[in-house]
Amino acid sequence: MKEKTIILTGGGTAGHVSLNEAIIPSLQEAGYNVHYIGSHDGIEKELITNAFPSLPYHSISSGKLRRYFSVQNFTDPFKVMAGITQAFSVIKKIKPTVIFSKGGFVSVPVVIAAKLANIPVVVHESDVTPGLANKISLPFASHIFTVFKETMKHLPIDKSTCTGSIIRQQLFEGNRERGMALCGFTTEKKVMLVMGGSLGSVVINDALRENLPALLENYQIIHLCGKGNADKKLENLQGYCQFEYVTTELPDLLFATDYVVSRAGSNSIFEFLALHKPMLLIPLSAAKSRGDQILNANLFKKQGFAQVLDEEKLTKASFMQAIQKLEEKAEEMIDHMLEVEHPKTPKEMVALITQYEK
Repeated sequence: MKEKTIILTGGGTAGHVSLNEAIIPSLQEAGYNVHYIGSHDGIEKELITNAFPSLPYHSISSGKLRRYFSVQNFTDPFKVMAGITQAFSVIKKIKPTVIFSKGGFVSVPVVIAAKLANIPVVVHESDVTPGLANKISLPFASHIFTVFKETMKHLPIDKSTCTGSIIRQQLFEGNRERGMALCGFTTEKKVMLVMGGSLGSVVINDALRENLPALLENYQIIHLCGKGNADKKLENLQGYCQFEYVTTELPDLLFATDYVVSRAGSNSIFEFLALHKPMLLIPLSAAKSRGDQILNANLFKKQGFAQVLDEEKLTKASFMQAIQKLEEKAEEMIDHMLEVEHPKTPKEMVALITQYEK
């Protein structure tokens, strides 16, 4: 049987890479030769090359899609044009049967180049409303898959399907004892995982650390603080374990976790949902984003999966009040989570993607 080739793309944040990471093993098992196109220095390069050292990674030029004024807005279109040329060269050389785009600004040149090369493109949108990169990509896509049913009203109905969430199988293989040992924790107190997304969050980090003495009276804290955000003064504090970023350790840490405090990126919150972790969501504010996390968080609150604290209302006192409410509502949240249909597997997602191959 002739080996088929697929190109994956997506980057800028871990959320634009995690699904690609999840499906790569299933694609390889199905006999696909998998290539990745990403930026020269984005988080996707580190994540993909570390997780799959032998997988071909192709770096291209990519401008950033901004919603605010910047001098770079005048130069980045030239980077995008260069990226299209570079991506087109890769596509013509390796001849994929289909391209799968997870979004992020690096995906735009790849999707446009795919259209020029007459290669089918499948796009995946995780948030309630399409991001800017995916909005640009929609006219070039053969099909769009979504996580939220609510997203469908923003897309062409004739080429859109809601699949629900797709969760990495590795997350279900965590071990609570390993996670507890990794942090040096005991069984005497509940464990709270606090994270601010793959790049970290200064406001969440500050709110946590301001309240750390009070929190440690009742909880043990796993703190995913983001690269460069570790506080050396807290390194040996009993009951507190900080990581700038984790990869293979995450399943064990999640299994050790009783409560989660997090931003509201779609991939992360669906992972918490699948693992039945009660969550307090502090979405990125509308002033700092397009508001996608606010929509994600409020939908989860409406369905009984989460408590929400708006970033604009985040103070030392409101943080502690929200933690108390999280604990009070935890059992009720778990009951709601247990009613949710099990997420699709990466293998099922691969079958959906590859039906559009050339």
